[in-house]
Amino acid sequence: MTGFLRLKATRRLLRLEQRRRDGEAGFTLIEMLVVITIIAMIMALVAPRVLNYLGESKIKAAKIQIESFGSALDLYYLDEGHYPTTSEGLTALVQRPENSPTWNGPYLKGGFVPNDPWGNPYVYRSPGEHGPYDIASYGPDGQKAGLGSTSAVVSWAH
Repeated sequence: MTGFLRLKATRRLLRLEQRRRDGEAGFTLIEMLVVITIIAMIMALVAPRVLNYLGESKIKAAKIQIESFGSALDLYYLDEGHYPTTSEGLTALVQRPENSPTWNGPYLKGGFVPNDPWGNPYVYRSPGEHGPYDIASYGPDGQKAGLGSTSAVVSWAH
């Protein structure tokens, strides 16, 4: 008789366990909403920082490219005795300008003048207002004036 009671008790426990599992088969809507809300709050905190780092890295890349142009322009100056004119532009660093017998370029690796990190061409003036030449990148909006991440990256501020 004890075996029969044990079997009956075991079956009853199995049925109760099955009922309990059937009620907890998934997540409730409220649990899902809470998780989505937590993820959204984390993203709201993290996304601006990631975008800020991206903007800062583009500004740093523009500064490095402008310094590279400066080095190439100095080599051009040593060969030619003058900096390229505004009309010749930075292209004179990769293609021989007319009437340049002592040109010993290209002065930039890759054989082309890269655009700034935002895809805009660099602005070059020679003679410049701030030195023998001015090189500028006007940032993502391509405008001369701006604040914060849209401000110009210029050769004379280094």
